[in-house]
Amino acid sequence: MSTAHTASHDHGQSGHGASHPYHIVNPSPWPVVGAIGGGTLLGGVVLYMHGSHIWLMAIGFALVLATMYLWWRDVIREAAAGDHTGAVTRGLRFGMVLFISSEVMFFAAFFWAFFNGALTHLEYIGTWPPEGIEAIPAWQLPFLNTLILLTSGATVTWAHHGIKHGDRKAGIWGLVTTIALGVAFLGIQGYEYAHTPFSFRGGVFPSTFFMATGFHGFHVTVGVLFLSVCLYRQLRGHFKPERHIGFEAAAWYWHFVDVVWLFLFIWVYWWGG
Repeated sequence: MSTAHTASHDHGQSGHGASHPYHIVNPSPWPVVGAIGGGTLLGGVVLYMHGSHIWLMAIGFALVLATMYLWWRDVIREAAAGDHTGAVTRGLRFGMVLFISSEVMFFAAFFWAFFNGALTHLEYIGTWPPEGIEAIPAWQLPFLNTLILLTSGATVTWAHHGIKHGDRKAGIWGLVTTIALGVAFLGIQGYEYAHTPFSFRGGVFPSTFFMATGFHGFHVTVGVLFLSVCLYRQLRGHFKPERHIGFEAAAWYWHFVDVVWLFLFIWVYWWGG
């Protein structure tokens, strides 16, 4: 998804129209910059968790945000130029499906670690969470956050319905409501973290808890940014009933975040607590 222009001639022949429904991609720096930013962010998070300063993590996060902004800007320009033909949008949808599939495996690793710790403790020690660790009550703030995310899934569907039927106001207000609910979720999760009765380095339960829920919170943050870009584009009139692949990708991502949270609530908060 780099900056592109529609193919205006056959390979090696000028003056002829495009012989295929794809577009020729210009070189883009954002995949490399994004990879450097992601690696820096990951390294910074690891060092910060081991008592180092936060500056490396902040630099990585800034690079990731800059890549997201600049890459999205280029993709939006492609769409506005008409480069996203039917064949291209099919490829974009397939790419989004593959990306979400990789995210499923990413979270599967954290669930695996959590269940491995839980079942090992139950077999050999008989208690989970381990003795001395007080779990967060599932039916308080976590349940409230579950209701918030489920509601946000309905409001993003409302926005999608509005865009598909040319209802500009429904698309705008559905997105505004979804973004507000996502911010509320993050605020409640931040409050929960500030009052958590255990620390990250307190053992297998705290470490797997914070890794699973923390990375989910990061994905919610990315989803809020994704939907904010869609809101900007909806306000500018970019989305049409027959062409809104950017919004579809954001909606799929948001529903994925909803489903992951349901698993976290059931297995980590309720069963695990």
